[in-house]
Amino acid sequence: MMSDTASANVARFLAVQAREQPAACALKAPLGRDSSGNILYEDISFSDLHAQSEQVAHGLTARGIRAGTRVLLMVRPGSDLIRCCFALFKVGAVPVVIDPGMGLRHFLACVKRTRPEALLGIPLAHWISRIFPGSFKTLNDRIQVESRFADWYGEYPEDGFPTADRGADDLAAILFTSGSTGPPKGVCYGHGQFDSQVNLVRESFDIKPGEVDLPMLPVFALFNPALGMTTVVPEINPGKPASVQPSRIVQAIEQCGVTNSFGAPILWAKIADYLEENGKECPTVKRILMAGAPVSPGLVKRMQPCFPKATMWSPYGATECLPVSAVDGATILQVGASKTVSGHGTCVGSAVSGVQIRIIRIVDGPIKSLDQAEVLSNGEIGEILATGPSVTKSYDALPEATQRAKIVDGQGETWHRMGDAGYLDEDGLLWFCGRIAERVHTRDGVLYSDCCEGIFNALPGVRRSALIGLGKAPEQVPAIVIDPVPGQTPGAAGVLEQASKFELTRSIKIVFFNRKFPVDVRHNAKINRITLAMRYQKR
Repeated sequence: MMSDTASANVARFLAVQAREQPAACALKAPLGRDSSGNILYEDISFSDLHAQSEQVAHGLTARGIRAGTRVLLMVRPGSDLIRCCFALFKVGAVPVVIDPGMGLRHFLACVKRTRPEALLGIPLAHWISRIFPGSFKTLNDRIQVESRFADWYGEYPEDGFPTADRGADDLAAILFTSGSTGPPKGVCYGHGQFDSQVNLVRESFDIKPGEVDLPMLPVFALFNPALGMTTVVPEINPGKPASVQPSRIVQAIEQCGVTNSFGAPILWAKIADYLEENGKECPTVKRILMAGAPVSPGLVKRMQPCFPKATMWSPYGATECLPVSAVDGATILQVGASKTVSGHGTCVGSAVSGVQIRIIRIVDGPIKSLDQAEVLSNGEIGEILATGPSVTKSYDALPEATQRAKIVDGQGETWHRMGDAGYLDEDGLLWFCGRIAERVHTRDGVLYSDCCEGIFNALPGVRRSALIGLGKAPEQVPAIVIDPVPGQTPGAAGVLEQASKFELTRSIKIVFFNRKFPVDVRHNAKINRITLAMRYQKR
């Protein structure tokens, strides 16, 4: 064992905050409402949260959890998630975190492949593990998190818990991708990658201790103890975030004085709708992070009067490497607005500190080393690569997927293939053009979703659009699917007229209308164009 400062173990971040601001509120978890409709919160200080995580660590070791033990973590977002995660980090165990909304079939496959040795979860999780024993056959122990968590952790001594010595390359956690364009994959995070992510997020967005954050993606709450921010747990279904009631988010922002918040663009669009309809604004918010799908200039423009003192940010990255780049709202409006609506894609900004970006010729298969890849010039569309201290090196138990997604250069650095098409402009700004798996191969060339959709999204009455390919490559027929604004459905003739104005979209002659796009389970924001194409192919 070593001291909190000598080890790379990310559990040390909570200990640091407990020393530096012990009485400050670390977490506010909703308990219900009072007779006046105000949200009642459970307030936990950094000192108490740290002490509770240490007591949980005592309980875990008493049950045989050790450094390196894989523990499937299935608890509710909020205090239980943070307590349990930091307790597992302190022990040196490896939390396995899987999105609850990915569907039972994918979930069970992920559990089986990851081979957890213990389950730490709510009663429902234990019920699932016994109904489907084939996926949980590697479990040696099942530890139940009661509704009154203090009844469980309070049984153990209060004399602290020594943080396990873990190196930067030691496995810290396995976090799963959303599976938006394929089966979900477990990403292996080392303690060093988490450490780098914390520093990158802090520096890139100038986050200060004492701020108040409302994270609309539960896993982002794990950054806050390291950043010294108060976490306000939102009233949101983590499995279906797009079903959020915006009035509840706004009430939490107002009541808690929220200064920072992260969420997908579709959530912010709903919140902006509510604020506009009720003539309200949220002046306490100083920073909004929007990610999970491209952020349109129109959304930024709508949100500015709703959050008059906030800087809008759109960080770009993936579960495997986050953040890669970031762009602020002013740049989206000044640089991106005219180009996005004319087919140039979505500006996702400049590389964050310490991260390098390259664009290579798209290759459908593994690339063993960087010198075997063809690096493209500025302005040429290809696959986006990134390397830096937060870039992960492998997937869990998926060597072929690792080989497909990772490239090692001559210095031994790992580059991650984002699976996204894009380009760098003359000013070094990165532009996102769409997922490579969703590009449409026509007789006349390749069409990229984000480039084409920006043209159609500029039409009045279009909420969003999706480019799909009918038939088989390389002779697919391009079509556009329109999700109209309620009550403002544009006619097919108007959509086709818009297509005819640009060389890029002139070949699109088929229009469909659909009010419900298939989307990813994590953000409910990324459109699954392959699934959408299959639906219309059958027609």
